Amino acid sequence: MINKLVSRYWLAPLLAGCLGACTGVGPTASLFRPSSLHDQYGQSLKTAKLDKTALGTDWITAGERALTDSLRITVPYRESGYFSASRAFAVGYRIDVQRGDRMLVRVETQGRSDTQVFIDIFALDSRNRTSLVASSKADTNVLAWEPRKTQTYLIRIQPELLRTGRYTVSITREPALSFPVQGRDSRQISSFFGASRDAGRRRHEGVDIFAPRGTPAVAAVDGVVTGVGTNSLGGNVAFLTDNERNIRLYYAHLDRWHVTNGQRVSVGDTIGFVGNTGDARTTGPHLHFGIYGFSEGATDPLPFIRLGRGPARQVLLDDARLGDSVRVSVARSTVRLSPTSDSPVLREVAREAGAVIVGGTQAWLRVELPDGLVGYVTSKATEPVRRPLRSLRLTTPGNLLDTADASAATIDTLAAGTPLEVLATTGSFQLVRRPNGQTGWLLRPAGP
Repeated sequence: MINKLVSRYWLAPLLAGCLGACTGVGPTASLFRPSSLHDQYGQSLKTAKLDKTALGTDWITAGERALTDSLRITVPYRESGYFSASRAFAVGYRIDVQRGDRMLVRVETQGRSDTQVFIDIFALDSRNRTSLVASSKADTNVLAWEPRKTQTYLIRIQPELLRTGRYTVSITREPALSFPVQGRDSRQISSFFGASRDAGRRRHEGVDIFAPRGTPAVAAVDGVVTGVGTNSLGGNVAFLTDNERNIRLYYAHLDRWHVTNGQRVSVGDTIGFVGNTGDARTTGPHLHFGIYGFSEGATDPLPFIRLGRGPARQVLLDDARLGDSVRVSVARSTVRLSPTSDSPVLREVAREAGAVIVGGTQAWLRVELPDGLVGYVTSKATEPVRRPLRSLRLTTPGNLLDTADASAATIDTLAAGTPLEVLATTGSFQLVRRPNGQTGWLLRPAGP
């Protein structure tokens, strides 16, 4: 067991030195280098022989637990939270993401010292197995990421050891590509991917963006122009190849071109001008915009170009409430998987049940119950524990415990006759406060 007071003086520089030494340099380093900064940090614990200590083990366990006990949110979202140097911390958020989204995860910390926060993105398969797809870089608490597949992903956030601070996490979505018609946005799309064409004989393989004839159709990505030409359906067409994403952008019904084959263009450069050539002669001028993968057929372009949902607007929790204890103030409440009233219920809790605020928003608190369960409870169903529920005086000696568990560590042994205030309850335990302000959990006396 590491002495925590001593460890704060020597553990941080030891880990910093080991992180620098363990990453490796040279052409063979990648054979042994962990796949993320989080993994490198975990490796540094092992190299320093700290993975067998309580502190190191707790950090590794917290990171693993965040992959299974993750919470579900919808984007855009933000909330505040708290982590302590005395306890390893990690949190996981599950989100549903479409290919074509560009996700931005930002973690801002406030504390006495700078804190490295590891942000990792995992893909979840149908059996909830995780695979790492993106990680934040060193010295930054921001991660921009574009998924290559439509599915559920998990965002894990974990600070380094021996740091105390508050944090705000915000997760927002933007389109991966720039909009392909100058002066327009996705509100001008009037025909969508998959719509029936030719009496059901084929499906629409793109979106139609209506604009006056001659409006510039512009490059939605940096890339190389290929396939400038004419065909019976698209009329005057051009392809723009995006090697970074392995896709080709299709511009059709152009009135005329403004590029040639092989030309390299940047976002916003004019590819051609909106028209109604090809099979669009009987409709108004518009750009047919499609996306084709290198190894698959057409994909829905809408997620790539639709308007973002803007910044997260949840009202943040007052920093002073982070880490506070609360109790349920209604007859019955529910702890939920997500901060919404229709989210799956993790547990029902009765009046007086105690919990600790570990994060959340003004409307939804992310709480930890005495047995370690973490979830969201509506703020309206809770109240602070500052005002006692009732008073009592011990009739027999009792142990004041640090958690609501018979095997928990004893904070102090209380003598018979000790006056106490009851702040909250859970199961066979009650959270009590002594006259000197000390709080802890006490086993309820057996009934008559």
